[in-house]
Amino acid sequence: MKYIIDKEVRPIYLQLYKQIRDDIIDGVYLYNTKLPSKRYLAAETGVSTITVEHAYALLCDEGYVESRQRSGFVVVFRKTDGFVSSNEHRTEILSTKHQHIYPDFPLSVLNKTMRKVMMLYGDILLEKASNHGCFELREAIRQYLARNRGIKVGTEQIIIGAGSEYLYGMIVKLLGRNRIYAVETPSYKKIEQVYKVLELNYETLPLTNTGIESGALAVTKADILHTTPYRSFPSGVTATASKRHEYICWSQTNNRYIIEDDFESEFSVSSKPCETLFALSENDNVIYLNTFSKTISPSLRIGYMVLPKHLVDCFDEKLGFYSCTVSTFMQYVLTELINNGDFERHINRVRRNIRKQLYR
Repeated sequence: MKYIIDKEVRPIYLQLYKQIRDDIIDGVYLYNTKLPSKRYLAAETGVSTITVEHAYALLCDEGYVESRQRSGFVVVFRKTDGFVSSNEHRTEILSTKHQHIYPDFPLSVLNKTMRKVMMLYGDILLEKASNHGCFELREAIRQYLARNRGIKVGTEQIIIGAGSEYLYGMIVKLLGRNRIYAVETPSYKKIEQVYKVLELNYETLPLTNTGIESGALAVTKADILHTTPYRSFPSGVTATASKRHEYICWSQTNNRYIIEDDFESEFSVSSKPCETLFALSENDNVIYLNTFSKTISPSLRIGYMVLPKHLVDCFDEKLGFYSCTVSTFMQYVLTELINNGDFERHINRVRRNIRKQLYR
């Protein structure tokens, strides 16, 4: 075991987490086998047992391992021909236990930022934004995603739009109406509503307690999967690490795509939100979606999508003429909130409050 830790790079536990995670994925640690004890690993790597504990806790949060009494940490991730034959149980979760009511974004901060943007930008706010959205906002989002979600892309891959429903429609126009789409059931009802209005051919795939049922995914005729792996609404189901890799494996053939709706992920109580399919996939075929409805306010009607690199030119050719549907003023306000740290401070404050509620 030769894990290399650079103590000049912080946080150290993330270095250890990533190396162990890669070993689990590569089969160095097989399903149902134990990880080294915290003390042994700490001695081998020259870090504290607290650091190892944090790395193991994150592996547990993401579904790679689980802590078992008297057995230590046991690997629960497995990759079997791309489809997990686990003990899946269809979910009937429709309660509100996974639905958090988050405190509003501070109105005083929003008010102050709006006044500052009016003063700084003046007449620029009356100009029409770029069709993809203001460069400044797309660049701020690019840096935010790299810092917080492990998504490293070019600014040209980010498209701004007025909320998720608008972006769903843009994706259909981009990928085509002649394809078969698949959605989770139960799922956010507006996904199906948009697909119905657009008269698409789509299938519904039942959710289990770990994610989409493997058997249903294996036999679906769909070539585009619309999923909410972090926390599906209204069920509250989070796809396990094995399931997320299963989705990626499914997408590797027949020119398939995944639409990843990263709903509510910012408010993960984990020290690091679950890995995105976009960051995990090496196939350049995941379209990432998110909005600021939960983090700031649904009244903003600001969302964004991150396109696979190879679809950027196609988007420009087919849809580049569409004007951006978000006001220039609100785009600059959001840019300022991200760049000055107010946006992330709010998220961190909410996450701390949720942790207190869960663990008190």
